[in-house]
Amino acid sequence: MKHQTFFRNKCVFTNDEFARYLSEQGDYGKRAAERFLAYYKSTGRIQQIRRGLYAVNSERAQISPSVPGSVDPYLVASKLTPDAVLSHHTALEFHGRAHSIWQRFVYSSARPLAPVQFALWEFRGTTFPAQLLRAGATDYDVLTGERAGCNLRVTSFERTLVDVLDRPDLAGSWEEIWLSLESIEFFNLGRVIGYTELLSNATTAAKVGFFLEQHRDALMVEQQHLDALKKMCPKQPHYLDRAARGSGRYLPEWQLIVPVSLLEQSWRDDV
Repeated sequence: MKHQTFFRNKCVFTNDEFARYLSEQGDYGKRAAERFLAYYKSTGRIQQIRRGLYAVNSERAQISPSVPGSVDPYLVASKLTPDAVLSHHTALEFHGRAHSIWQRFVYSSARPLAPVQFALWEFRGTTFPAQLLRAGATDYDVLTGERAGCNLRVTSFERTLVDVLDRPDLAGSWEEIWLSLESIEFFNLGRVIGYTELLSNATTAAKVGFFLEQHRDALMVEQQHLDALKKMCPKQPHYLDRAARGSGRYLPEWQLIVPVSLLEQSWRDDV
């Protein structure tokens, strides 16, 4: 077929990417793009994920509203907005460090879309932290990854650590978060602290400090790292988990009220 080179290099693509390719081939205009897209949809070569976004099917993929065929969900998430970055639990999964596998994929963006449902998956966007947007630092510790020969963007281990503690609702239960992060053998602690400082959120700084203190030996955390985080901590007690404001234990060194279940980590008996 005429556009096999494009389909081989773009497993998931947007209208604009296809139109630029056509222009390079001498096929100009919006009508040309619409005509070719309609043709390839009718033959089953591509399928539409949402308006303006398409996925290439393998030669044998069967088109069905409930079967994803050969579509890679990580690439779908990475193409939902021009600035999409795989983040939070999805970053842990991409790096092979998530304790559990989800059917929901999370990405960060300056202007995320409303949740998108495609095949078996849900794609949820979250806005970059306000401090990053104000500082023009949304690319801080963003890496380039690869899936099926296509590039995507994903947060580093260091940024992911801070992000999931900042927004645990995008990463699962505390058991899921702790076990996932504990599977990462090494963090550049200077970058962890630098990103935490960039976010300028006192409660998040306290949570990062608490996690590092809990794993001081395994992660080679020094007192200077903890001291740097303590300087960013809140002046008054804050709940580590706003969604669970019941019983908790107050940790004055971090000004945190921590759920007893997290401190006792009773789930380890089952791991």
